[in-house]
Amino acid sequence: MKKDIHQQRILILDFGSQVTQLIARRIREIGVYCELWPWDVSEEKIKKFNPKGIILSGGPESTTEQNSPRAPEYVFNAGVPVLGICYGMQTMAIQVGQGGQVTASNQREFGYAKVDLVAKSKLTEGILDSISDAGTEQLDVWMSHGDKVTSLPDTFTLIGQTETCPYAIMANDEKQFYGVQFHPEVTHTVKGFELLQRFVIDICHCEKLWTPSSIITDAVERIKEKVGKDKVLLGLSGGVDSSVTALLLHQAIGDQLTCVFVDHGLLRLNETQQVMDMFGDKFGLNIIAVNAEERFMTALKGEVDPEAKRKIIGREFVAVFDEEAAKLKDVKWLAQGTIYPDVIESAAADTGKAHVIKSHHNVGGLPEDMKMGLVEPLRELFKDEVRKVGLELGLPYDMLYRHPFPGPGLGVRVLGEVKKEYCDLLRKADAIFIEELYKAELYHKVSQAFTVFLPVRSVGVMGDGRKYDWVVSLRAVETIDFMTAHWAHLPYDFLGRVSNRIINEVNGISRVVYDISGKPPATIEWE
Repeated sequence: MKKDIHQQRILILDFGSQVTQLIARRIREIGVYCELWPWDVSEEKIKKFNPKGIILSGGPESTTEQNSPRAPEYVFNAGVPVLGICYGMQTMAIQVGQGGQVTASNQREFGYAKVDLVAKSKLTEGILDSISDAGTEQLDVWMSHGDKVTSLPDTFTLIGQTETCPYAIMANDEKQFYGVQFHPEVTHTVKGFELLQRFVIDICHCEKLWTPSSIITDAVERIKEKVGKDKVLLGLSGGVDSSVTALLLHQAIGDQLTCVFVDHGLLRLNETQQVMDMFGDKFGLNIIAVNAEERFMTALKGEVDPEAKRKIIGREFVAVFDEEAAKLKDVKWLAQGTIYPDVIESAAADTGKAHVIKSHHNVGGLPEDMKMGLVEPLRELFKDEVRKVGLELGLPYDMLYRHPFPGPGLGVRVLGEVKKEYCDLLRKADAIFIEELYKAELYHKVSQAFTVFLPVRSVGVMGDGRKYDWVVSLRAVETIDFMTAHWAHLPYDFLGRVSNRIINEVNGISRVVYDISGKPPATIEWE
């Protein structure tokens, strides 16, 4: 009998840490399904979810403040192991047993620390990075906290400490409650993955059922069950999410799927042809390609405000898609490449716990009165899982691991008014930059690289004549989470080579500059 891949599961309660999603990604990497919920979830929901273990995340609040968040009492009465991380450890120390105390500190501890393991515990046994001169086992960890536990609850034992943090790891092995003041989910904590694996596999006794192949089998079965013999429509952009969605649906329902590919004139060089060759010719999908470049350029004429441009592109995209959908008969379902972070952000927005930095463009500006049902086969997956599923389905590595490309495309990489002339110049310049990055084996060493068209002219000398042509900026950044980013220190000779090629090969560009702004204060994209 086939095992349900969702049955072995961990619940993560989110207290607002910037890296909470990393905990979930690590658990999934271990091979176990997990979900991320707000800290104030009801007892009834937890019971219904029936997790094999619960993790309490870090967070920006202070447990010493009045009305600060607490874990639901049921968490500690559910009879399952519990791991508290940072704030999660602090609230556990206050909520469980007697005598637990947390003290506020004006001084934050941020960065690398060495934890001395002073006692044995199931959580840490056999996991270490070094042994001190005194013979003490040690862990290299990453701290990020202000408050700290200064007195343990009576039912807990001290397991690890640092010079500045007297209770860095605490344990109640009998109840299988554990607290760590550091962050095992970040890569800076060298044995963090092993500690999480110890908790999930050895303490919670979860089986590793969550793998790319099992995810595909499960998704295909669920699509078949949901859709039956009905027809499905998908907006295929050529991006990772819609591409993997297309192949999953194709595997499940074959020619019941129709894909609509909208070329709005804001794509990369030769992208339309590449999408048609791969999905039409290689994988045999049924694709309708719509050339809407003129329509989008007309709609964008004269508009210079970035937010307004995004809205125009989103509106026109939905309108084109709707018009194509209306031409098809008996389509009952709309498929979307919604992924798990979208679901989490949407939930946060619904509860008022999120801020909008800029509007996100998705085919999903869904009308309230939409007559079609929704199919979202990726809604449980993180981006890295989507890529692994894509590889398993046969999509090429270079396509799945391409750098992020904004939904509005070149619409937000041409600064100010968008014109076809500007897009054509930008496409060629950007293609040269990316080609050279691949040649120099730098493409996968940077997190994102692209070219921006600046609506300013600059004097240049070409041959014996002066030219008055446009300027482009190269942008390359290195980042782990795209929340913060450093500009990439690309070699000068490499930048010189790219600049020479662009100026010599793209008629209309006379100057190339390199953006050396970090995030913050700058954003990664210019608009």
